[in-house]
Amino acid sequence: MSARLPCLLLSALLALPAATWATAGPEGADGGARLSICYNYGCASEGSVHVRGPTLRRIGERLAAARNAAEERERLAGAVGGLYRVAATQTAVAADRAGNLLDGGADGRMDCIDHSTSTTRLLQLLEARGALRFHRVVEPARRTRLILQHFSAVIEVLSVAERIDRLPPGQALAGCNCTEDGLVIGGIGEADGDDRPGQRYVVDSWFVDNGEPAVVLPLAEWLNGGGPNVQ
Repeated sequence: MSARLPCLLLSALLALPAATWATAGPEGADGGARLSICYNYGCASEGSVHVRGPTLRRIGERLAAARNAAEERERLAGAVGGLYRVAATQTAVAADRAGNLLDGGADGRMDCIDHSTSTTRLLQLLEARGALRFHRVVEPARRTRLILQHFSAVIEVLSVAERIDRLPPGQALAGCNCTEDGLVIGGIGEADGDDRPGQRYVVDSWFVDNGEPAVVLPLAEWLNGGGPNVQ
């Protein structure tokens, strides 16, 4: 794969089973988790990364403070950047720069295949630990412009019922207000502006240098070419 052409890939990669996009490995003794990060374009290299339990707990606490889906997305962008900083201390991805041209063929460079795969794994790790209350992680998305393809991790807004299902046992009843209109769970059913259940957003870390907050955009905007102008 050429370092000069952003994100070229055979379409067959999208046909790979979900397990190929991966979830995190088992928890470590400190309550942390281990997962694999792709780099060197097209997942040519993979490095094992251990995220310590205290790090995951801090991220979880910050995400738990989100009052609605929009706030969760904003905090999630920073969480993904922070997890990539952790990966940079254990693998070569510290060399990764925004797009494909700025890292100049360095070991640890990442194209959009590396990013969409690895960011999906990071998001799945957070979801598996109950850190996502307003979104689910879905399959990566692809946009095609002539012969160029670009991929990104994707999240989807949950319905109120699905959000309640994600609450720890007992928390829903503890946080409810009983009114004539029924049960209102504190915070979990607040209006999210234009957000509606099923809306999808990309979480695209390819647009930024290693460790910076990922770019989060509505999927429709991204499919139409949205995002920073990087190559």
